[in-house]
Parts: sequence; structure tokens; C-alpha cells
Amino acid sequence: MTRQPAPSTDPFRVPWTSDFVEDEYGISISLEVAKVRQVFRWLPPGRFLMGSPVDEPERGSVETLHEVTLSHGFWLADTACTQAFWMSVWPVNPSHFQDDVQNPVENVAWHDAQRFIAELNRRLPGLDSRLPSEAEWEYACRAGTQTPFSFGQQITTEQVNYHGAYPYAGGEKGSHRQGTVPAASLPANAWGLHEMHGNVWEWCADWYADYPSAAQTDPRGPTFGKMRVLRGGTWSDPARYARSATRSRIEPVYRPLSTGFRLALGYR
Repeated sequence: MTRQPAPSTDPFRVPWTSDFVEDEYGISISLEVAKVRQVFRWLPPGRFLMGSPVDEPERGSVETLHEVTLSHGFWLADTACTQAFWMSVWPVNPSHFQDDVQNPVENVAWHDAQRFIAELNRRLPGLDSRLPSEAEWEYACRAGTQTPFSFGQQITTEQVNYHGAYPYAGGEKGSHRQGTVPAASLPANAWGLHEMHGNVWEWCADWYADYPSAAQTDPRGPTFGKMRVLRGGTWSDPARYARSATRSRIEPVYRPLSTGFRLALGYR
């Protein structure tokens, strides 16, 4: 009989990573590949409301509010995968915005991200890196909040990289950078995660499907589908697409200039 893993309620060690570091955001570990470092933050198990309430301004029609329980903790990269980290594993940089190797890698299909992950795991046996589920992603983005953004009811372009000519819900206009910014150059949320809002769309593991209205535990999306989930909004989008609840989806073979990914470690 196969033994199921016990719920991961306390931070667990991961092969190839450095020792735990504790700071004002919580606990982190570091992974170094070819002298390029990626920090991961511990996200404990928890329960949250996924989706958006019907009175949230500029919400989408596919954001049915429902309760989700994540019974296992996991590690999530504190930034989207950078071009530097990508090139520490994969020799060709597919990105359009190559002025800084600390910019997130983009122009990446879901299948590209999976090939990168497979090669990383081949080189570092036991690491078991992966894409986060859609539920894990939103849980991490919200960082304990239920407002449209982890920063509150409103955002500015000092906090988030979006198209500042199109602010959220009557907010003030801001700058339009016309491209990505380096990872961790904008403020982190309460759990130490940078650029969960804006900069690049981030692939999730799930096939896209409508939300249920009933409560769920550790949802992983449907077994089959046509389109994969993207979350977070991007540098070229209006602010409403950077909301914590915003959902997007495209076929996993497409490579938009605005699409990257963020790694997770631990329970699948």
C-alpha cells in the first residue's frame, strides 16, 4: 500500500537548497544554479476565499467566490523566473526584453516552462520543482488579504508594473513602462513575494475550467482541457487585470511577450 504524505504544516527542507533564513516576511530558502540564486518563501497551509465578491469593481464573470483549503504548505519563488535563472539551466534566452538579465523570462509557452522544469529536476534530483496550482497562486498573491490587490483596494505604478493610462476603478493615472522591470524591483506583498501583480502573466499548472461554488480542498483543476491558466496581469494591461482574482487562459503552445512563470517546490 502506498503511504500518503502527511500534511506539510511546518517548513520542510528541500534538497539542493540552503538553510532556512527568517526575516520580517517569514522563512525563506535559497537555490543556486550555476551561481544564479533564486529565493523561495514558505507558504503554510491555510483557508481562503478564492475568486471575487460580486461587488468588486471591474471583476470578471469567471471569478465565482468559493472557499478553498490548502492542506499542505509549500515553497514558492519570491519572483518570477528571471532570464538569468532560465539561462543557468537552458542555453537560449527567448525573451523580448533582454536589457537586464534580472528581468523575468517571457515569450515562454506553458510547454517551454515544463521543459525547463524537467531539465532543472533532472540536474537536481529530489528538487521536484513545478508550477503552482491556480489555487496556490491566488493564495500566495493574496497573502492573507481579501481586497482586490494584496496592497489594498487600489494600486499605483509605484507598486505594480501595469499600463498606467488605465488605472483601476477611478484611480489616478500613472506611468507606462512599455516593458518588464527587473524581478524584486517593486514592493513585496506581506509574504515577501514580488510582482505577483503585473509585470508578466504567470503560468499555472492547471487546465482552465469554470470555478465551482462549493468549497474545495487542494484543487488541481480538470484532468483534461484546451487552455492553461495564467495569473497576475502584465506590463501592457490595464490595472484591473492585475487584481488577485483575475483569471486568464490560452493554449499551452502560445508564447506571448508578456508570459513567464514562477517556480514552486513541495507538495503537488
